[in-house]
Amino acid sequence: MSSIESILNENRVFPPAADFVRQANVSGMPAYQALCAEAEKDYEGFWARLARENILWQKPFTRVLDDSKAPFFKWFGDGELNVSYNCLDRHLNSQPNKIAIIFEADDGAVTKITYKQLYHRVCQFANGLKSLGVKTGDRVIIYMPMSIEAVIAMQACARIGATHSVVFGGFSAKSLHERIIDAGATAVITADGQMRGGKEIALKPAIDEALALGGCEGVRNVVVYKRTGSATKMEPPRDIWWHDLVQNQPDVCEPVWVNAEHPLFILYTSGSTGKPKGVQHSSAGYLLQAMLTMKWTFDSKPADVFWCTADVGWVTGHTYITYGPLAVGGTEIVFEGVPTFPDAGRFWKIIQDHAVTVFYTAPTAIRSLIKAGAELPKKYDLSSLRLLGSVGEPINPEAWMWYFSTVGGGRCPVVDTWWQTETGGHMITPLPGATPLKPGSCTMPLPGIIAAIVDETGHDVEKGKGGILVIKKPWPSMIRNIWGDPERYKKSYYPDDFKGKYYLAGDGASRDLDGYFWIMGRIDDVLNVSGHRLGTMEIESALVANTRLVAEAAVVGRPDDLTGEAVVAFVVTKGPRPTGDDAKRMAQELRDWVGKEIGAIAKPKDIRFGDNLPKTRSGKIMRRLLRSIARGEEITQDISTLENPAILEQLKKGM
Repeated sequence: MSSIESILNENRVFPPAADFVRQANVSGMPAYQALCAEAEKDYEGFWARLARENILWQKPFTRVLDDSKAPFFKWFGDGELNVSYNCLDRHLNSQPNKIAIIFEADDGAVTKITYKQLYHRVCQFANGLKSLGVKTGDRVIIYMPMSIEAVIAMQACARIGATHSVVFGGFSAKSLHERIIDAGATAVITADGQMRGGKEIALKPAIDEALALGGCEGVRNVVVYKRTGSATKMEPPRDIWWHDLVQNQPDVCEPVWVNAEHPLFILYTSGSTGKPKGVQHSSAGYLLQAMLTMKWTFDSKPADVFWCTADVGWVTGHTYITYGPLAVGGTEIVFEGVPTFPDAGRFWKIIQDHAVTVFYTAPTAIRSLIKAGAELPKKYDLSSLRLLGSVGEPINPEAWMWYFSTVGGGRCPVVDTWWQTETGGHMITPLPGATPLKPGSCTMPLPGIIAAIVDETGHDVEKGKGGILVIKKPWPSMIRNIWGDPERYKKSYYPDDFKGKYYLAGDGASRDLDGYFWIMGRIDDVLNVSGHRLGTMEIESALVANTRLVAEAAVVGRPDDLTGEAVVAFVVTKGPRPTGDDAKRMAQELRDWVGKEIGAIAKPKDIRFGDNLPKTRSGKIMRRLLRSIARGEEITQDISTLENPAILEQLKKGM
């Protein structure tokens, strides 16, 4: 297997502004380089210092890294702490009346809660869980709408040492059933329903259906938060309303001190085999990365209003809603709705209304908002913004430029963050007061993260070439195991191909001559066209660079007798979806455009137009479904998380 070819050519560079550098937590490249040098000189000492400075320990650790059973690493293994204590109790003396969460509901209603109020509500709910017999080490499934209550449920589990597993509120009963059984859950926390875009989506019936499928006898209780007030079937004594559970509970609950390696949560991520993988994270190492990245990547300041638009059902919502912002004592937005309701200005209005300073969202959301109204942000006062972030997949350079210039007014650094469910927090990202920015590049690894690009034998590839992204040393927030399946953990992340030495990220990447990393998409999304290995993300970027015609694009491969694999592009246009001869003309124009941008080898053989792309409710494009459509295969995957299932039929007919 030859190395992956990098065909994207991006030369624009934006150095950080002097006034941002002056106030930054990591101020200037020399400060970044000093941290990297400290980690290189004494790797364990570097992480030990940061763990002692950031985390409040009940029992200090004496051992930093235990690699005796690699790749099952342990960090700070003899220390004890409580994550909820680190997020809430630590602020009770210094800033009890500071706003912790500003919640904006789907209909625009706003609720604010202080650190003191949040602490008492978490304690009451934790006591409620204890009254139901939930104890340290139990697993609790959380299936909730975006809400203050979702954060309370997660924090309450952490407070009593129960391991939570949040399931995104769009998953089906079948998906819930799989996760309840795999985790061995003893309790479920849910709501009657949720509001999205002015519509009610029921949640409790999916729980009932999942539990009725059998094998869930370990679930003793279902706690139901009344969000919509719609008629809800309750089965006492198993089912209990949230408000009834907390009614007479004390508002103080002593935290349970747990070992640093105690599983804080399990988060299921889709596996290529179809069986979900339960990614298991520790308490201390995970919390440390959440705090450090709030301070380093987001340059967290006491006056900030931080908004991560992710759902708590994904790891981004865990790290940058439930844990990171609260651990550093920030004020954050939690938003229930969707970016296009009641109109496409919703995000910009929220930023204006709440004077948001740091905004963190996904490239898919950015591209959708460009299509919905590229000039809309200019109608709102976004002057409060000082920093923008991107998460979820590589951001193509043209979307980056729009984000930087139109949303950020050319004054806000854009931190394009590369990380995964498995890494717990950011790994490769600009530091806004230090790193010169290149549109489309996640730039350089954080201090203490030893990232590299290697070939299939594990040897480093030279700069300018593409290959397989790996992390060469363990780090505190890394995945600890796949729940109940250690062999799958080893095979997935520490394969024999690399002699079990390196963490395999599963992404292809290249590194330019300045040492900047460019993510080229998942390894299994790499196309082999006439002997050339091409990353799909670069072809997508070329298509979207045609700002006159293209709003969004996704590229996949299908078998081809002549070239081995053919490039198939699914395109959402700026204007109405073309049909007939118009579609043929536009497809040819876009093929020629890609040929001019990055070379004839990357020209799509097929270009299909759709009103949208198949996306989850969190905005992630389901490329696996597109691969099935491109190959004419029957779709067998669970599509219950899709925001727009009908789009599949439209795209199939187009084939």
